[in-house]
Amino acid sequence: MAEEILVLMAEWDDETQRILSGWYDDLTLAGFAGKQTMGLPHHISMSSYTLDKEVEAVELMKNIADRFAPFEVHISHIGMFAGGSILFAGPERNPDLDRLHEACDLGVVQEHPWTPHTTILIDEPDVIHRALPVVVKSFHPLVGKITKLHLCAFWPTREIATIDLKG
Repeated sequence: MAEEILVLMAEWDDETQRILSGWYDDLTLAGFAGKQTMGLPHHISMSSYTLDKEVEAVELMKNIADRFAPFEVHISHIGMFAGGSILFAGPERNPDLDRLHEACDLGVVQEHPWTPHTTILIDEPDVIHRALPVVVKSFHPLVGKITKLHLCAFWPTREIATIDLKG
């Protein structure tokens, strides 16, 4: 399969990574694996680009990292997208998150409104519905911190760059 898309992601801090990984570990212990891309740090997808925008996207990341300091985001809920195949942790939108999202735009028109989320599990809807009680047991609202930007190409996954927010 050839690469199709670039995705710019905002990564969570180490402690939030640990907590989110714990929720997924609970799912694994309960027998769920999912179809999500494994091996990536937990993140919020900020924008996507065509493959020919790779150099531009890396330059944009550097510029954004210089302008943005790490910032807090409240993860307040869990949810599912329409169709029921994606279970996610839902961060609350705030001015910092919205500004970061806007800064990640390279002039590409989004096909749908942006919904910030951190994927926990991707699978068939009936599997997601069975997994939901497992996540509900261990979920608790928390305040995480966005500390890095990460650019990848998909599929297969090719990690291109990771840059700390320094602003």
